[in-house]
Amino acid sequence: MMRSFSFVLFLFFSVGANATLIKGLVADAEGKPLPYASILVVGTTKGAIANSQGRYELNLSSGKYILLCQYVGYAQEKLSVTVQQEEVELNFVLQRQALLMPDVVLTKGEDPAYEIIRSTIAKQQDNLDRTRSFRCQVYSKGQLRLRSYPKKFLGEKVDFEDGDSSQQKIIYLSETVSQFAIDGPSRRKVEVVSSKVSGSSDGYGLAVPDQYGLYQNNVMISSRINPRGFVSPLAANALSFYKYKLLGTFYENGKAISRIQVTPRRKMEPLFSGEVTIVEDDWQLYSIDLLLTRQQQMELLDTLRLVQLYQQDKRGDWLLYSQVLYPAGKKFGFDAYGSFVNVYTDYNTRPQWVKKFFDRTLLRYADSANKRDLTYWESMRPVPLMADEKKDYATKDSLERIQKDPRYLDSLNRVRNKFTIPKLFLLGQPLYAKGSISSLSLNPLIQQLNFNPAEGWVLQPEFTWRHDLDTGGSRRSLSGGVGLRYGFGNKMFNPRASITYAFGSRFSRSVSLSFGRQVQQFNSQSPIDERNNTIACLFYEDNVIKTYLSSFSRLGFVSGIGAGFTFNAAVQYASRSPLDNVTDFTFRDKVGKTYSPNYPTEIVAGNIVPHQVFLISAGLRWQPGARYIELPQRTINIGGKSPIFFLQLTKSVKGIAGSDGSFIKWRLDITDQLNLKLKGAFRYRIGGGGFINDKQVQLPDYTHFNGNNWQFGTSNLNSFQLLPMYQLSNTRPLYGLAHAEYNLKGFLTNKIPGIKKLNLYLLTGLNTCYVNNDTRYFEWYAGVDNLFKLFRIDYIFSYLPGRPMQSALRLGVTGSLIR
Repeated sequence: MMRSFSFVLFLFFSVGANATLIKGLVADAEGKPLPYASILVVGTTKGAIANSQGRYELNLSSGKYILLCQYVGYAQEKLSVTVQQEEVELNFVLQRQALLMPDVVLTKGEDPAYEIIRSTIAKQQDNLDRTRSFRCQVYSKGQLRLRSYPKKFLGEKVDFEDGDSSQQKIIYLSETVSQFAIDGPSRRKVEVVSSKVSGSSDGYGLAVPDQYGLYQNNVMISSRINPRGFVSPLAANALSFYKYKLLGTFYENGKAISRIQVTPRRKMEPLFSGEVTIVEDDWQLYSIDLLLTRQQQMELLDTLRLVQLYQQDKRGDWLLYSQVLYPAGKKFGFDAYGSFVNVYTDYNTRPQWVKKFFDRTLLRYADSANKRDLTYWESMRPVPLMADEKKDYATKDSLERIQKDPRYLDSLNRVRNKFTIPKLFLLGQPLYAKGSISSLSLNPLIQQLNFNPAEGWVLQPEFTWRHDLDTGGSRRSLSGGVGLRYGFGNKMFNPRASITYAFGSRFSRSVSLSFGRQVQQFNSQSPIDERNNTIACLFYEDNVIKTYLSSFSRLGFVSGIGAGFTFNAAVQYASRSPLDNVTDFTFRDKVGKTYSPNYPTEIVAGNIVPHQVFLISAGLRWQPGARYIELPQRTINIGGKSPIFFLQLTKSVKGIAGSDGSFIKWRLDITDQLNLKLKGAFRYRIGGGGFINDKQVQLPDYTHFNGNNWQFGTSNLNSFQLLPMYQLSNTRPLYGLAHAEYNLKGFLTNKIPGIKKLNLYLLTGLNTCYVNNDTRYFEWYAGVDNLFKLFRIDYIFSYLPGRPMQSALRLGVTGSLIR
């Protein structure tokens, strides 16, 4: 299941009709506010959480109450209050927790913290069982802010279009109220009752209710932050990773509660540092305050702080009450930080599930989730808004209304559509936009200009457009593109166009029509792009791709059908003709070397003859156990943990519109990726296929394997590194293939001095295909990934019958500078 960078969920507080507001400040002895301190009404399930400035608000009906205030690292304080009709201000001043060092006998010089940790680890399964099945209510507020940002990025002015030019600003603010249910490790469900996003009245806040519990051996916060997860300080093998020091003990309600400092034994391991507080004899968590940095193999962020506070329920179990994540990072001059607070209440740890309560829907938003008014949020919000948050809501809500005005959209479009060098050459140039409803853009020049010996220099501007037919998140839209390709060598103009209508009230569906004339590779999967081929031609006089001309029309349909299934079908007619080389131009003309013919010389002695085909295809994709997110207007397939199965059938019908082809072929693929946590990730693809009928098959319709005649490598599970492009193309009735790769994701390399700071990933894998004893191929490789966050290098050994074993080095691009 995909995980988000932002983390959110929910709490539901009942408020009487004649409630009185209790508010105040939570601070330490020096007057410093204590952010996200918890305030509970003793003897009830009511409570509140202070905001990031230490301010809290709580609505109570008339009566006498005792309020309990808690904050990690501080002694709790109880205050009595009498509520009548008038607003009450009640401030808390918390003192640093007075810690006592108990009289203990050190065993072999070992700190007493180790015995506490061992006792807690011994209760690991009991602690996991306490929350194996439960449901609760959760309130979440997420905010992301900027301390500073550059005036320009990639040559473009940085403008958040919020009317605020100050360096410090809120760039994301949302609140969500949800109900969360979990039963065992695999069954979970989130139902969003209400959601609010600043500046987006139709938007939905994130709802990812994960409790990052330390009773698990591995704490997986996000695969983007670390694909291996992080070793818990209370994992079964935690003593091999951490050092512990008892900071002291305090007493509450007759229970000894010990605070322990947690320190990684080694740098560049996926480990936490900070403090955990444990209730002795219960051997359960009281609170945690832990930190992750880049020294703990964290990606994307510079620091991530995790703070949790637990409360004891009536059964004596300590359950998570509040959780706050504090991310911070700086990239390309953008200095960002934030806080994502979750407050969990109204636990039911002995739920009775109705039949089919846990279905394929992981997350469901109520129809009215984003329609709640201001009065609702003021009554439901346990964490009061700060002054700048109130201003952000008001300002962006006003801006949203203004931005729907046609006059504003016209002025904004003039700014967005202004021609600039970075857009024109690298990013793509917007030509027209009407808010988020309509857009038209032109691809960048770096993609427009290419070269190959069959066409000479090629100019290929492509215009793409989109128009939403509905607002409010509906799926109905029109999109398409127009490509205008001109070859200066063969003086041919090849236009093409496409249009797609997307619809579907529940599952995504689309109908597409494309037509025109285009230059295509014989392998329709186009394993090598035109820019790489341009470099190969101009600098090495090597035309890697082989192409032909196709005048075509195609009608396609794709539809999600639920239960993890997606169906596709298409009908296509194409009139194909050969393209021969028309130039021998190159930047580096080598004596005795010329371009090879523009057809696969490995398997045929001459180019194709003009012919026509009429193709009908149908495919079915299935992932057992796939999960869904349900929005009021649509349902989104987010995948699952099971392998993905894909079956495709293609039939060429002879005689229709002069079609020459007559064949039936099939293909079946199974792909999967396994997260091995600390030991990395393993992914594979196995498949097979062939021709059921091969009466008349033209070269473009052969079974083609994705070879690589290029000096750079590929990182997908659908290609071979050293296999010549068309060496094994065939029309046999059966073939099999397999791709597998094991990426250690930093495992082992984080233990090598001098290398561990580079955070390199070792990897190894194999690619193989088999048609018969004479037509088969095998390659094995080992390499290093995550070089400068962008590259990987592989050294490959290959075997092909009739050819000596070969080996080569390949450089590939796999990462992102954002990491």
